[in-house]
Amino acid sequence: MVNDGTNFDLVVIGGGPGGYGAALYAASAGLEVALVEMGKLGGTCLNVGCIPAKELLETAAVLRTVREAEDFGVNTSAPTLDITVTMARKQRVIDTLVSGVGQLLKGRNVTVFNGTGSLVADRRVQITGGESGDVEIVGRNVVLASGSKPRTIPGFDIDGQVILTSDEVLSIDRVPATAAIIGGGAIGCEFASALADFGTEVTILEALPSILAGCDSDVTKVVQRAFKKRSIAVKTGVMVGGHAPHGNGTVLDLGEGGLLDVEMVVVSVGRRPFPDHLGLEGTAVQLDDRKFVVVDDLCRTAEPGVYAIGDLVNTPQLAHVGFAEAIMVVKHMLGEAPSPIDYGKVPWAIYCHPEVAFAGHNEESAREAGYDVLVSKHRFSGNSRAMIVGSTEGMVKIIAEKNADGTGGQILGVHMAGPWVTEQLGQGYLAVNWEATVDEVAEFIQPHPTLSELFGESVLAMTGRSLHG
Repeated sequence: MVNDGTNFDLVVIGGGPGGYGAALYAASAGLEVALVEMGKLGGTCLNVGCIPAKELLETAAVLRTVREAEDFGVNTSAPTLDITVTMARKQRVIDTLVSGVGQLLKGRNVTVFNGTGSLVADRRVQITGGESGDVEIVGRNVVLASGSKPRTIPGFDIDGQVILTSDEVLSIDRVPATAAIIGGGAIGCEFASALADFGTEVTILEALPSILAGCDSDVTKVVQRAFKKRSIAVKTGVMVGGHAPHGNGTVLDLGEGGLLDVEMVVVSVGRRPFPDHLGLEGTAVQLDDRKFVVVDDLCRTAEPGVYAIGDLVNTPQLAHVGFAEAIMVVKHMLGEAPSPIDYGKVPWAIYCHPEVAFAGHNEESAREAGYDVLVSKHRFSGNSRAMIVGSTEGMVKIIAEKNADGTGGQILGVHMAGPWVTEQLGQGYLAVNWEATVDEVAEFIQPHPTLSELFGESVLAMTGRSLHG
């Protein structure tokens, strides 16, 4: 190991959204920054996560639109899917974005090392096994951002053909006739939605009583009804006991639920933190029993000058949360006074069809927190823009604290399911995080005709008066 004597204001281990976000933000503040990445820049999000998954979901949306074109008087022949073209387009998008990150880092004079970064005492980072050779650098501050890996389950060895995780399913070279998704969370529902549009007969297997755990129950019901109409089978309360491979796939043992014969199984049971190569010998950095790095509310570890962010810590595993944590820790090391992130109010976006988006309390959690709540629900079936675009399934639900006169007070949560709700959440997110009241938000003018009008209608109804609701 060669110590080249290089000292940096900040050394970042991991080049995903949290890592490269910290590097870019720190460099824009004038710090001398190094970033260490063992694989490709962009991490999970750009390479085997958010971006490729949404690319496939957009392909599914295009396919669905063409199939339904005759409803608009546009006559087309039955569309077919060439999965090789889909995957090639997906890779072009990934390559463009990864290259863009590299150019941003270069433009801000961030020194990028390719190799495995390990932290040892005195904020020294040892880099091995990559194109940069074996070298040791030192950081006045260090950010650990090595991300996560898909969780697996015993007895399901990943082969990339029959048994896959989210990593492998994003690069399939064939569309299976049948597939089982083990896990009905956000990622599982997205894959189920895309594969169903591609023509696969899909079954979701969820151990919990409902899919999309953590979502508001009314929103979950919207998705379940939509999935049923699309012939996506949802089996909840199911524990998969094992499987028996055969020539054309495998047979899953669902216990009392019987057997399920499918060509492909996608294991989607969450992601685990990936501290595996961080070393940490001679430091005070601690891991909890699930291998998350232990941090305080400013993402500081017990080792002075060392922070941990993103999927490596036990906070919502969302790229935009990683960005927010990156900004927060850089502000802290600059001597500023950043506010801790309120993780209960971060925005969530799920890109299945129909889409789901939310921020803040759901109805159940608001009541559990002791609020006397007022709820307003409006469906897209009465929204003119939804009728125009031909997508009327879904709803907007707003949870507010109830005033003594029965009207709504502070807005506690906004939950949506329906067309393009991932693009509509912005004003609801701002309302929740600015602790806005119903009366304040009800004065906002919503453009007409838009899908976002439904949010305005839902808030207006909570004042005790309404237009269309």
